[in-house]
Amino acid sequence: MEEKKLNEKESLELITQMIRQSRRNMVVGSGNRFLLYGYSAVILSIIVFVLVRTTGHLTWAALWFGMFLPFIYSWLYDRKHRPAVVTYTDRMINETWKVIGTLFVITVLVMMILGYAMGSVNFALMLPLALIYCGIGTSITGLVIKDSVLAYLPLFGLVFAIYMLVALPSLAHTPATWHLYFGLSFLIMMVIPGHNLNAKCRK
Repeated sequence: MEEKKLNEKESLELITQMIRQSRRNMVVGSGNRFLLYGYSAVILSIIVFVLVRTTGHLTWAALWFGMFLPFIYSWLYDRKHRPAVVTYTDRMINETWKVIGTLFVITVLVMMILGYAMGSVNFALMLPLALIYCGIGTSITGLVIKDSVLAYLPLFGLVFAIYMLVALPSLAHTPATWHLYFGLSFLIMMVIPGHNLNAKCRK
């Protein structure tokens, strides 16, 4: 069967439809991942801050591993609710976040291995690295679906990541307020853009 060649107008319309479909899939099909991860980080940041501040024990920061729970939920949800149509933009977004997820796993494993070899490990470095990974992933997603809020607002959330990386070498321990900064960054990077995306898709 001979393939139909699309003219410029038809090609642009096809691309627009794919982007629109990807936006709908992100909101309806997956329950909006940005709100899922964003609110999880905000709530967890408050819990960790309160526990560290009131007890003085930095080990409560290990609760941040609870951020793997939204990932497990998303993975199980995807297996049960596979979209009927997967566009090229959907695939691009999924592959982007697979790379981000792999970065998280590699970073944690390398830090644990080096910590074992060196006798100590400072997981405080995961705070700024996580902000950078998620910020880049969110911005790329925004660029793919042509959503300026999703693309550029996360860059402002990275201000705290830069501050942490600059201040970390001179600190004896991680300040409790850093956990709140982390949650505030996710509020800027994911919660606000997530609600904005929902509002656009309802119109």
